[in-house]
Amino acid sequence: MENFEKYVGQILDKRYKLSRVIGIGGMAVVFEAQDLAQKRTVAVKMIKDEIASDTQTVKRFINESKAVSMLSHPNIVSVYDVSVRDDLKYIVMEYVDGITLKKYMEKRGALSFKEIISYAEQILRALEHAHSKGIIHRDIKPQNIMLLKNGRIKVTDFGIAKLPNAETVTMTDKAIGTVYYISPEQASGKPIDQRSDLYSLGVMLYEMATGTLPFNAENPVSVALMQVNDKPRRPREINPSIPIGLEQIILGAMEKNPEYRFQSAAQMLRHIQQLKSDPNFVFKTRRDAPAATVDTEAAFGAKERPAGKDSHELRDAKANKPEKKSRRRRESRSMLPIIAGVTAAFLVVLGISTVYLIDTFLQAQEAASPDIITVPDLTGKSVDDDAVKNLDKRIFIVEVEEAYSDSFPKGVIMSQQPAGGEKRKVIAGEQYCTLKLTVSAGVETVVLPDFTGRDNREVEMEIRKLGLIPEARYEFSVGVERGCVIRTEPKPRTELRVGETVVYYISRGEEERGKVTVPNFVGMTASAAYQIMVGEDPSDPMLTLGRVTYEPSSTVPKGVIISQSLDPAGDQVPRGARIDFVVSSGSPETTAAPQLPNESEIDIGTDGGKKPKQG
Repeated sequence: MENFEKYVGQILDKRYKLSRVIGIGGMAVVFEAQDLAQKRTVAVKMIKDEIASDTQTVKRFINESKAVSMLSHPNIVSVYDVSVRDDLKYIVMEYVDGITLKKYMEKRGALSFKEIISYAEQILRALEHAHSKGIIHRDIKPQNIMLLKNGRIKVTDFGIAKLPNAETVTMTDKAIGTVYYISPEQASGKPIDQRSDLYSLGVMLYEMATGTLPFNAENPVSVALMQVNDKPRRPREINPSIPIGLEQIILGAMEKNPEYRFQSAAQMLRHIQQLKSDPNFVFKTRRDAPAATVDTEAAFGAKERPAGKDSHELRDAKANKPEKKSRRRRESRSMLPIIAGVTAAFLVVLGISTVYLIDTFLQAQEAASPDIITVPDLTGKSVDDDAVKNLDKRIFIVEVEEAYSDSFPKGVIMSQQPAGGEKRKVIAGEQYCTLKLTVSAGVETVVLPDFTGRDNREVEMEIRKLGLIPEARYEFSVGVERGCVIRTEPKPRTELRVGETVVYYISRGEEERGKVTVPNFVGMTASAAYQIMVGEDPSDPMLTLGRVTYEPSSTVPKGVIISQSLDPAGDQVPRGARIDFVVSSGSPETTAAPQLPNESEIDIGTDGGKKPKQG
């Protein structure tokens, strides 16, 4: 962090004033800054000093600026300005107040169906826009997805993106991207296209739905090989609550062969939206693939043809055989009497059995006819309430999701879907009503860590990550380095509600010893003034006592200072400077012993120090 402190407070190109460090990566540092021209908060991404001369890094940095400058979409972080001078290289971007999707997933684990669909929809819209401009991201991963407080998604970091008609930015000409999310073609060094981004998104959806990565191993090389050769475990084996349709989309996006994947972001988006409108929707499956895989032709648009000929050729071949057709007609006429006899016999049997069949059919229909039920209103009740425990398991499937709340006590149902009073058709034991309950997890609390001695900018970011509000205050400190935290209020290990304020005190360093501000001693007693001057360390007094003169006064009480030699207007003087006082001796008719030792009454000791005269 110290390497970047020199930039805080600086103004770049007379326009961007850097306020604080908000992120540090392998290639760059990101500052929060103020755009003085536009009067807005921005993010400034600056190449680290130690790698600013690296050609590959600079190329990647410029590549990112070019890629994002070509794009304009609400789900892609915007770039406002770029500087690639020899002495300074930075990108001015939209300031995004949020956390990475990876951090959010680490905190929450497997996400809800609603969240997965929402995030997938927004990422696909961003990719659809980028792909339409000929830009392939090549590093889609949750670390490069920012999540705002309002649920908006922003795709970031186009540093290794493939641009249209431009030199590809690579790393030693090998596969690039994060190995846990790269497509098989990236891992094996083969050509890539927009379907590679869709594979990476499929891995992300897998992680969002299950809370775990599809491929994990001790080293990156093993993971890369698994991306190329291994099939992932089915998501529903890990999380059975995942809808079948979502599993189909995930596995379809993660097909090893790009021809079997979704062929575009728009196509995958349509399937996500279909599932959004009907979570129970099951996509058509291929005959030659497992049942949970979406049909390639119907769903993805990939072409499946019989070996040797396509479907048009086969249809044409069947249509062009006139001789066999005429022979079949002659055979049909000669067999007509036989067919007529069989048909007559069949009709007799059918007439006898019709009554039985109809009766059986009606009985089955009656047994399977749905009942119309009214969904009970459970909001405001505890999950342990009898009304919840006694729900008929032949009719209801209950799904519970917890959420923090300041308004509802822990364990109380805050909302439900479908709402109470709605009508549903069910068949007991066969066709169920899924009742989704959102239950209060109580007030979200965190335990305040000990930030003593840590850099104040890191502390501010950590306080924000905890969901708390940071408030900085400054004071001098002898034992704590300048810029580091002295203490916090409340104290460390205090349990706080999310949203509460934490005051952290930042050290200004040791107070400058060369100068002191002269107090106004007028109106003080001589003894009180002397105590202030000497302080806690008589060997290092703030001011040194000079001449003390006593004057009678009818208005100032005896022993109170009338005037002083140094101006108390707030100006600073060297520490230990000499100060003279005029002290009241009381009314003219009263004589009083001096209240403060006079310079003439002080001896100079053999050690050079001053001490009162004896006797």
